Amino acid sequence: MLSRLGALLQEAVGAREPSIDLLEAFVEHWKCITHYYIESTDENTPAKKTDIPWRLKQMLDILVYEERQQTGAGEAGPCLEYLLQHKILETLCTLGKAEYPPGMRQQVFQFFSKLLAQVQHPLLHYLNVHRPVQKLLRLGGTVPGSQTEKEEVQFTTVLCSKIQQDPALLTYILEGKKMVSRKKSSREPSTLPREAANIPDKDDPHSKAPDRSSGGAQALSPQPPAEMEEPGGGAADSNLITSLMGLCKSKKGRVALKAQENLLLLVSVASQAAATYLVQSSPCCPAVAEHLCQLYQALPILPGPSRHCRFRGYQLEVVADALAKAVAEKLFVEILQPHLLHVSEQSVLTSTALLTAMLRQLRSPALLREAVAFLLGTEPQPAAPDDGPRTLCAHLIGHCDHLSDEISITTLRLFEELLQKPHERIIRSLVLGHLEGRHYVARGSPEPESYEDTVDLEEDPYFTDGFLDSSFQPSAKHPPAPLTNLDGKTAVTEIVNSFLCLVPEEAKTSAFLEETGYDTYVHDAYGLFQECSSRVAPWGWPLGPTPLDPHEPERPFFEGHFLRMLFDRMSRILEQPYSLNLQVTSVLSRLALFPHPLIHEYLLDPYINLAPGCRSLFSVLVRVIGDLMQRIQRVPQFPGKLLLVRKQLMGQVPGEQLDHQTLLQGVVVLEEFCKELAAIAFVKFPPHGPHLHLSPPREGHV
Repeated sequence: MLSRLGALLQEAVGAREPSIDLLEAFVEHWKCITHYYIESTDENTPAKKTDIPWRLKQMLDILVYEERQQTGAGEAGPCLEYLLQHKILETLCTLGKAEYPPGMRQQVFQFFSKLLAQVQHPLLHYLNVHRPVQKLLRLGGTVPGSQTEKEEVQFTTVLCSKIQQDPALLTYILEGKKMVSRKKSSREPSTLPREAANIPDKDDPHSKAPDRSSGGAQALSPQPPAEMEEPGGGAADSNLITSLMGLCKSKKGRVALKAQENLLLLVSVASQAAATYLVQSSPCCPAVAEHLCQLYQALPILPGPSRHCRFRGYQLEVVADALAKAVAEKLFVEILQPHLLHVSEQSVLTSTALLTAMLRQLRSPALLREAVAFLLGTEPQPAAPDDGPRTLCAHLIGHCDHLSDEISITTLRLFEELLQKPHERIIRSLVLGHLEGRHYVARGSPEPESYEDTVDLEEDPYFTDGFLDSSFQPSAKHPPAPLTNLDGKTAVTEIVNSFLCLVPEEAKTSAFLEETGYDTYVHDAYGLFQECSSRVAPWGWPLGPTPLDPHEPERPFFEGHFLRMLFDRMSRILEQPYSLNLQVTSVLSRLALFPHPLIHEYLLDPYINLAPGCRSLFSVLVRVIGDLMQRIQRVPQFPGKLLLVRKQLMGQVPGEQLDHQTLLQGVVVLEEFCKELAAIAFVKFPPHGPHLHLSPPREGHV
């Protein structure tokens, strides 16, 4: 049609007289549509089998062509003025609601979408455009499985795109259904009134042309939205949000996905005023949170690997904060927390696994703050050894030492995921808050300049003469007095050697197999340490621990419930299932990677002078080794069985049940964990310059 109109008008330009009147054609098409309702008596013929779709297409083509021919920028042509003044969109909206002829609503949605997308003149500011747009939105998104879902999501896509281009439109489109001081006569009619058709005199198609000097000017000038009711009133009926939320529930995957994308686009509007309106005067945040809760409750009992709850950040803090608070209140507190504290093991297991998956997908800083506050509490409280599980965090730490190994493993994974999030309060609440003050270090004597002045391992309160087996003593003693670098600092090589030599030779099997060397751990530790260092860099951590005052009296030290649980679990490594041991050591490795001097000292310094009654990670490992040496005496053919178990774990030989299998698997994990700790210490404090130039030492020696 546009090409034919163009050809005709090009010919008319040469004659300097138009051979076709666009307004006349436009009015004629509209008149034919309205006459159908006056003259037709067949109520069963579908709309697509009438000439209504063709007439609407011709009207749209005329509007688009007219706009292209306009010389004055921003001016509305006669056909567009006619559409606005005669409330054609209002009439079409009423026809769509009546769904007469059948399928008319689909035609109306298509016409609105194409009109708003193809006409460049700003339309949504006009009262006679944004009011029928609001009414049309209320017709869709309410009934799942509607025949017009495809057209509805296309319509909302156009609206969200327009709002993104001009955020000021948000207040026009999100206007509520209930308005203050709205006149009764302006309410949507339930049937099509005869005068609404605006049928012109057939002999004078210009008889209803716009009159700019009369009341028609109100429809032709942009109008602000009517005054909104106070929150809790009409705002609850805002319908672009509710329409999108309804479409998100569609069983048609493409429709639901497009609706979710439109919702994301809407909440990413780069306008402070629009974002404030979205948060304060629309049900957006509660609706999104409620939809998220419904998705959570619709998940199967056991979470599948393909089901994810993805959280993303939004451009404006005001939207992000409000949405995060709504999600925290509705999903975290009202749904997840009762499940996490439930007596049913299945409920605890499922909710913990889903929460871990959510944390893994979480990208929004605002939602991360809410998640941290939910898990760790709003205010840090110093914990005492005899404190009961008063907070959710304390309950979760207790779940890490649950009678159910599956719950313990799942909850440990939750904490491991939490430790990888860029929020300082996580590591401070779980670990650093208890290490500050260095009360785990013995007072009363000055700190040594080097490790030459430190005590032997046998002086550790957990490492007594009676505890040691004679065959273990040569391997348990720390190496000769460590060397110091030129700057006077202790060489890290001594720390590395301490961990590598901790497991006695008769309990080592990695040397007999390939691809289990220490250098592999160095490579992996380097990448993880760089990642962790980048994440914590903005937190401004000190480079070294605060010097101790030798005259300060000793005070009781408590490592905190989290470290105590990990140390207790580590002390039982020879008695626990293989998968549980892997998860415990994985969490401890994550902790050791943090570049904080107190963490390095407490977890990776074998030569620390511990205060009486205190334990460190190294002292726990020493006790485990002592226990191992006693157990070895009771296992016949221990070296051969140990090597067989390692080959089974690596998949080199078929798995078969052996006596003492849990013990043997624990020994393998213990050896690998000591190598991993040595590698972490090596990359955190390299003996020779930058990390990039490290050459990993031979296994067992530095």
